[in-house]
Amino acid sequence: MRIFLAFCLIIVLWSTTPLAIKWSGEGPGFLFGVAARMVIGLACLLPFVLFARRKFPVDRKAWLTYFAVALQIYGAMLSVYWAAQFIPSGWISVIFGLTPMLTAFMSALWLNERSLGLLQLIAYGLGLAGLLVMFGTAMDISRDAAMGIGGVTLASFLQSASSVLVKRIGAALPSVTQVTGGLLVAVPLYLITWYRGDGVWPDIIPVQSLLSIVYLGVVATTIGFALYYYVLIHVPATKVALITLVTPVMSLLIGNAVNREPLNEKVLIGAGLIMGALLLHQYSGLFRRKEKNKTAIRRA
Repeated sequence: MRIFLAFCLIIVLWSTTPLAIKWSGEGPGFLFGVAARMVIGLACLLPFVLFARRKFPVDRKAWLTYFAVALQIYGAMLSVYWAAQFIPSGWISVIFGLTPMLTAFMSALWLNERSLGLLQLIAYGLGLAGLLVMFGTAMDISRDAAMGIGGVTLASFLQSASSVLVKRIGAALPSVTQVTGGLLVAVPLYLITWYRGDGVWPDIIPVQSLLSIVYLGVVATTIGFALYYYVLIHVPATKVALITLVTPVMSLLIGNAVNREPLNEKVLIGAGLIMGALLLHQYSGLFRRKEKNKTAIRRA
């Protein structure tokens, strides 16, 4: 029952995060919104690491890992927050559905993992087609919306690169330690970016923006992270991957219902192509593992 509740909570958190990101930047600005979120997240995680007396390595491999994690926390998240100004929040979750495929592609190039079979290539083609449909929909809205699509695509690429780099470094650090170290690197960068890019403390922070920032900093960054790894320990990775199939649909529906975001035929086609690509990609991985097991049994 606990695992089921954690699974459901992750879906809720991941589905509502894009809208919270969009709201957090409305009023105080996206730079203040993302910087404040990360400061709050670090303020929550650092005491936990210290009081739980967890080891916090500071050797070369550890610092390389922290910088790799910061690539996602700073680079990817900054791109997402910037892009959220121009596109509906639900689109963020849909485009991020490409992340597992990008990660597999980079793993094949950088880690020599065998993940580029025929089914995977078809999945990449479907994903690219879905992205092009979303891009065309954005062009129908405005040039800024098209730039927003590009920003989220860049964020997805940076998040995938971060994951592959962490694996390539191979420091084998606990997940909480990785994120805390990544935040220690990213937070100063965020503060410098906010100071140079804006540097003005907002006179008024709308209640909606303030609640979104707190929600993202306390719940999404800390509780959501802990729940994800709790589920990952107790549930097969193939089932955890189903979250990435459910959350884009939920995000689109939530954005449409709560924020009156457009949900037209082109958006649904683009989202369907990307979700189909992700489903095919997940299935191809499962199929490949079954074939390996059969081969191993025959050899035995």
